[in-house]
Amino acid sequence: MPEKSTIERAEKDRRAGKSASTQAGEFVREEMHHIREGKHGARSAKQAIAIGLSKARRSGVELPPPKRGAASQEVRQKAAKDRRRARSSKKVSPTRSRARRRALEREARTAASPTALARQAKSAAKRRGQAARSASARKAARTRARRQK
Repeated sequence: MPEKSTIERAEKDRRAGKSASTQAGEFVREEMHHIREGKHGARSAKQAIAIGLSKARRSGVELPPPKRGAASQEVRQKAAKDRRRARSSKKVSPTRSRARRRALEREARTAASPTALARQAKSAAKRRGQAARSASARKAARTRARRQK
């Protein structure tokens, strides 16, 4: 269950008209904090991000599942299931919840380290084409200019 403050920050982003991935970023941020404070671990930075995105979808952020070819069929199906879960009011079984937490508690805490996150960001950027990287840099420059006004 995400913290109330995280849901409020994501809601604020939604009201400000920010993208779904920006709203979901709040949940990923919370997940990194949990790992850093020792609440649980993760196998990799990628898994830690995936947990945050899953929480975001279950909380109602309209984040679409990954495109075909971007992730395995299994991952896409789970993302779609998370979106359906947001619409239903069915609670997660306590047994399943406990099993998930205990499995994560056994994992290392290095997944949220600055080094691990930098490595993940760099490998993710490398998979994108030059045009996509250039477009995101232009968008960043526009938002910086807007903030300075």
